[in-house]
Amino acid sequence: MVKLEKETIVAQIGNKKCEKTGAVNMPIYLSTAYRHEDLGRSTGFDYTRTGNPTRDALQEALAVLEGGYQAFATSSGMSAIQLVFEKFQTGDHIISIQDVYGGSFRFFRQIEAKYQISFSYWDGRALSDLALLVRPESKAIFIETPSNPLMRELDLAELARFAKQHHLLLIVDNTFYTPVFQQPLALGADIVLHSATKYLGGHNDVLAGAVIVKDPTLAAFYEETLNAIGCVLAPFDCWLLIRGLKTLYLRMKQHQENARAVAAFLAEHPLVQQVLYPGKGGMISFYIQDEKLVSPLLRALELFTFAESLGGVESLITYPATQTHADIPKDVRDAYGLTNQLVRLSVGIEAKQDLIADLSQGLAKVEAEVGAR
Repeated sequence: MVKLEKETIVAQIGNKKCEKTGAVNMPIYLSTAYRHEDLGRSTGFDYTRTGNPTRDALQEALAVLEGGYQAFATSSGMSAIQLVFEKFQTGDHIISIQDVYGGSFRFFRQIEAKYQISFSYWDGRALSDLALLVRPESKAIFIETPSNPLMRELDLAELARFAKQHHLLLIVDNTFYTPVFQQPLALGADIVLHSATKYLGGHNDVLAGAVIVKDPTLAAFYEETLNAIGCVLAPFDCWLLIRGLKTLYLRMKQHQENARAVAAFLAEHPLVQQVLYPGKGGMISFYIQDEKLVSPLLRALELFTFAESLGGVESLITYPATQTHADIPKDVRDAYGLTNQLVRLSVGIEAKQDLIADLSQGLAKVEAEVGAR
């Protein structure tokens, strides 16, 4: 068979996996145990934590999409990060981008305190500054690109060369762009992770994570570790994630088309000081003129839902200062630009004219309220 395009691969996930029934839709294997015919004779499945046919189909697809050797489906995005960091031990040093998801920052603080794994933070600008952070005990660089929520894009190929020069692993959270817009492993990264709850699932109905690696040695380590700690994705949730992945390429195209239109609208509005949009994907952040305008805007919007997730078909608006990044101290946030004026949008797949109309009427109500004071 000729090499298939990724759009075809995702549409076909799970098809022809059940030879006995010919099921087109991947079956959900809920069984926790699997019968052995005799000593040393197994179907390849023993216990669902170790292996599950539904999870296998999902992991196979994730590895293909990211161009990896092996993928691991975990119970949440944070459990994916926890699995990745099982590679490190007391005394190790990690460099993270400063503008990182608040839950990641919280986890880093916890393992600093519990396991004495130390962290330094890089602003994502100059490699010369990054070089100053490298220590003899440094083991990895952890980044999100685009960063969250300031939407700063990093040069992955350049970072990969830097990491290899310093014998560091490059770990990339690819949640925002997904493999549709960015494939870090192909650019030299060692480990890719996702909060699969977001764009990979795409429907705000499943909590999941994913880790993908390109090195067989790393794969063997994480396979053994995941089986040991047990934070695997449950079969039904694997099925939900498979269902979501089937439309990933279609959805991401619409997210991006809508986001570009919304970003252009916001850039022209007098209440918006600055729009942060890297030109790809469905995530936008912007600074509103005054933090006192945030609450009126949230109340005025009708289509955009005030919630703290992202990547679903429905458009969401998030206030990082009190939601996704609340665990980062305010002085730290302010120092790198995550101020109380910052608002983040996850632009959904609705009609873009409706989304713009909602933002327009919401901002108009805010203007009227300000003018009436």
